[in-house]
Amino acid sequence: MDAYYGGSLRRADIPIEDGSVTVDRGSKVRRTLSLTVADPSLLPWDALDPLAVYGQELVVSRGIRFTHGDEMVPLGTFRIGEPEGDVHDGPVTVTGTTAEAAVADASFMTPTTTRGYNNMVEAISYLIHQVIPSAAILNATGRNPTCPVATWDAGADRWDAVVQIATAMGAEVYVDPVGRFIIANRPDPLATPFAWDIAEGEGGTLVSASRRMSRDNVYNAVVVSGENSASTSAPVSAIAYDNDPASPTRWGGPYGRVPKNYQSSLLLSQGDCQTAANYMIADLTAPNIQTSISAIPNPALEAGDVIRVSYAGRKELFVAQSFSIPLTAEGDFPITLRGGKEDAE
Repeated sequence: MDAYYGGSLRRADIPIEDGSVTVDRGSKVRRTLSLTVADPSLLPWDALDPLAVYGQELVVSRGIRFTHGDEMVPLGTFRIGEPEGDVHDGPVTVTGTTAEAAVADASFMTPTTTRGYNNMVEAISYLIHQVIPSAAILNATGRNPTCPVATWDAGADRWDAVVQIATAMGAEVYVDPVGRFIIANRPDPLATPFAWDIAEGEGGTLVSASRRMSRDNVYNAVVVSGENSASTSAPVSAIAYDNDPASPTRWGGPYGRVPKNYQSSLLLSQGDCQTAANYMIADLTAPNIQTSISAIPNPALEAGDVIRVSYAGRKELFVAQSFSIPLTAEGDFPITLRGGKEDAE
């Protein structure tokens, strides 16, 4: 783990006592850092100290060190948020967040509009580059629709505006482990090759697993509406239901009626709303399944990756919703999964 300030290395190979990187697809900031440093001399006193909070960043990775070199996987670049500790004995605890937080902090100082930006990726890039001019932005969706004119008031959250534009193009946006802003399709466990096969038995990585289901954030209808004062279009809306008769969350079934409402000024027609609703419903109906896995952590896993779990005589495909990667050799690797489709293989 290395500390940087203004792009310059301030301290290399900071020794840590404990820590983890939490990756959460449902969080506003996808990657967060929590760590413990035993050395009390690293408790910051001055603005330029390596672990101070004035723009200092920690570049974190995990891997294996060999005599011939290191094999490391990046886990993220984190802006330091809150270091604290006993001034005599330590330890020093440190928290950090990836660059979504920097964009969110830069709330709009004046009313801001997408007028003049022809497509949605251009509008997203504009909002991010105003804060981080050097930011790398990768559109992995293969789409770049025309961007309607939308306006946000002074004081509005800039990152929320970025997310709204990404949602209007049927995508999600986040910062990846190497600091790039990624615009990506929502994952589909049946259409995406799995990135990791977690299996029990000889040669498998699964040592033990517990399972818990939750109704939290599981819906069976979505009402999408659009109203844009900058256009002459009338307010529009559309609804998508979970109508699969085999679905346990089907609308009108024993699960009940649990709609979610979503509104955006970037949706101008009933067709736009219907497309957004159809795209959102698959993710909203996917059940939350918490499985706690005792295995060697996989630092290359990304939230949104499809994984296959082979256990208890079953093979199921899930989306990795959230997990916590330990920064030390000890520690379990708990993963919250979403979805749960039987692998037909």
